[in-house]
Amino acid sequence: MTLRVQGLFKVPKTARPTTSKVREALFNIWQPWLMDAMWLDLCAGSGAMGAQALEKGARGLVAIEINPMACKMISENLAKFSPPDRVQIIKSDAIKGIKNLNHTFDLIYFDPPYESNLYLPVLTTIDKICHPETKIGVEHSTYNPLPKTIGNLVQTDSRQYGQTALTFFAMQG
Repeated sequence: MTLRVQGLFKVPKTARPTTSKVREALFNIWQPWLMDAMWLDLCAGSGAMGAQALEKGARGLVAIEINPMACKMISENLAKFSPPDRVQIIKSDAIKGIKNLNHTFDLIYFDPPYESNLYLPVLTTIDKICHPETKIGVEHSTYNPLPKTIGNLVQTDSRQYGQTALTFFAMQG
């Protein structure tokens, strides 16, 4: 079952929420690894993906979002789903946010604005917060496919849902 965001979550006007079809697909794919996972939500938007991860058994969530109003909404939205000690919201751009983290994550979801130039810079620095089993899911437009390898990451799968693609990476080796 997917979290129904409409009516439950405030969504920033600047956000492009992940569709329920894509959310459901991601959580079905990642179901085996969700229980007790540390989840990182990069470009968190409304916080819906992180909230659903917590609802499905993730032990903790870090949400990184640059927009201050979106951070406020994420805080309000996540307060409905989780005690504050399981959630950290960081107001920062994705690259600075990654550089300031000092622990690794099991599951990382990265969904920047499709037109942004964040994909390659973030994915080439993300290995700092990965362990050998970390799974990375990237939402992007099907019109802008991602390379098979980026820095220390290798593509493990890619799925299309209309004009949206989910591409999955893991650490090489």
